[in-house]
Amino acid sequence: MDTSKRYCEVADLNSMADELRAIRHHIHQHPELAYEEQQTAALVAEKLQQWGYTVTTGVGRTGVVGSLTVGDGQRSIGIRADMDALPIHEQTGLPYASQHHGKMHACGHDGHTSMLLGAARYLAETRNFSGTVHLYFQPAEEHGIDSGAKCMIDDGLFERFPCDAVFGVHNHPGAPVGTFLFRKGPFLAAGDNIYITIHGTGGHAARPHLTVDPIVVSSSIVMALQTIVARNIDPAQPAVVTVGVQQAGAANNVIPHSARLELSVRSFSAEVRALLKQRITELVQQQAASYGATADIDYRMGYPVVINSDRETEFAIQVAQELVGAEQVVPHTAQLMGSEDFAYMLQARPGCFLRIGNGTGEDGCMVHNPEYDFNDRNLPIGAAYWARLVERFLAPAG
Repeated sequence: MDTSKRYCEVADLNSMADELRAIRHHIHQHPELAYEEQQTAALVAEKLQQWGYTVTTGVGRTGVVGSLTVGDGQRSIGIRADMDALPIHEQTGLPYASQHHGKMHACGHDGHTSMLLGAARYLAETRNFSGTVHLYFQPAEEHGIDSGAKCMIDDGLFERFPCDAVFGVHNHPGAPVGTFLFRKGPFLAAGDNIYITIHGTGGHAARPHLTVDPIVVSSSIVMALQTIVARNIDPAQPAVVTVGVQQAGAANNVIPHSARLELSVRSFSAEVRALLKQRITELVQQQAASYGATADIDYRMGYPVVINSDRETEFAIQVAQELVGAEQVVPHTAQLMGSEDFAYMLQARPGCFLRIGNGTGEDGCMVHNPEYDFNDRNLPIGAAYWARLVERFLAPAG
């Protein structure tokens, strides 16, 4: 491996491409859901130990932290990769497709973990920095509530493994492979989860006048919810209200006693977030009452807004421009309505959450899709980026 360059280049990681691909495919074949990442955590810990890192397991239940100090530098940096999969049945037909029915790496966390492992090996071999790097391999990013980032922080992550700044990445279908996307300030939305149970009066399908049909009530609520963003939220403020689950009934000749709705709600400002909660609660209860039904609402505030700090984001942009050229870097990309629990880490430390293009056209299948796959061409690029970021952040003085 050529280490004569001052800072890491993508070419320095090309010799690891096959190894990183094998690691990624193994993780992809053995997906584990939130807080079940035992095999993945064991693989990560084993690799880090082989490369000379001090390894701590069980951080935030199933998280792993690898730490490496070189020289006498006093600065420290944290880099995070998520490890968990999704409850989706894979339909890619790939030779390394999931071997666990109903579980799939449909968001690319297998790739995120593999990229950071590539950087870990390179940094351990070259040791071209002065200070401490902490690699945070996090569980349960997809959990929605009681997430892995918050759990690791509550377990003393930043007290036990302190850093001056923290960085994370997510792949971005729809952008060319190897393209880096950044945004200072608010980047990803807050995400809340609402669980609604509508209580009616069940009965015979032939005697609807003797019932309070919760299916009719829930359908009315679904349609009415669409008016909140359109008519209650300032058009200049981004917001999303999505009904992802509508469940009721088990037989076509029975009007059920209850129905269930589950919502995902996204926003960027505290004021809009509060207004959404108020209007959803009022609308659901009043719509139900207008039909003679009642509604129980379990409104769970989820991940906060991902807010990138200006200085660390500018630094991350510079590193990307050095690595791949300014033409492959988008320094001010659009805000995204997706949510990320990396937001909790950014509440505790300055830092930057960035995106790396996963491909366009046939290669650009959206995440959370049964046909999605992380693009292996990103493995050496992402690994080189993390390695160079650490080298630049922890560059010796003088």
